[in-house]
Amino acid sequence: MDHQQAALLLLGGVGCGLTGSIAGLASLVSYPVLLAAGLPPVAASMTNTVALVAAPAGMVAGARRELRGQRRRILRASGVCTAGGITGGVLLMSTPSTAFEVIVPFLIVLGALALLFREGLRDWYTRPGWRPPLGIAIFLIGVYGGYFGAAAGVLLLAAMGVAAVEPLAVTNAVKTVVLGAANLAAALLYALTGPVAWSAAALLAAGCLVGSWIGPAVVRRTPERPLRVIIAVAAVGLAVYLWWKAA
Repeated sequence: MDHQQAALLLLGGVGCGLTGSIAGLASLVSYPVLLAAGLPPVAASMTNTVALVAAPAGMVAGARRELRGQRRRILRASGVCTAGGITGGVLLMSTPSTAFEVIVPFLIVLGALALLFREGLRDWYTRPGWRPPLGIAIFLIGVYGGYFGAAAGVLLLAAMGVAAVEPLAVTNAVKTVVLGAANLAAALLYALTGPVAWSAAALLAAGCLVGSWIGPAVVRRTPERPLRVIIAVAAVGLAVYLWWKAA
């Protein structure tokens, strides 16, 4: 690895940490950076998962205000999401992802729509009567995150945002830590069995740590509605790209 590739990975890590902590779209930056650094697709995907373990650490450091009082909620959701992440990681290693890639863009668009129309969906979800348990959605998103990963943060942000009445900054911080648990489970699996490029992972993780530490301050100071629109538009853009690539 030369100095230019190292600088690219470090700066790309900062960008993915920022993007992930603000919009839940870290892999939109980190995966192309790994490909540009010369890694083949499978190694890039697994190296990306390992590097993004740094994101929750940066978020915890930068979002202490938002995470205050959320410990029990995070532990409960993290356990469910981790079980999903392990399941998704095992599925990835045993089944081809080509069929699933066709469905992914539509899932991402659903997540974007849920963010845009969060208030109406929240009113429906919090209405007395039967409703789908949030834990099921968290588990399935964990499976998706361990198996494919693209925009898993957007899906989890949408699901948690519908179920809780709280500022977006709080939901966003909790989402990053919870998804980080599932990511850690898949990363351990890949570290033991997969072709992880460790030098690239270390550089990307270092930048991601810085970016995810800065991100909460940006979310805290940005008006909520425009931020949700920006996240949704970026997610739809990613969905269109993935659909075009899979078609």
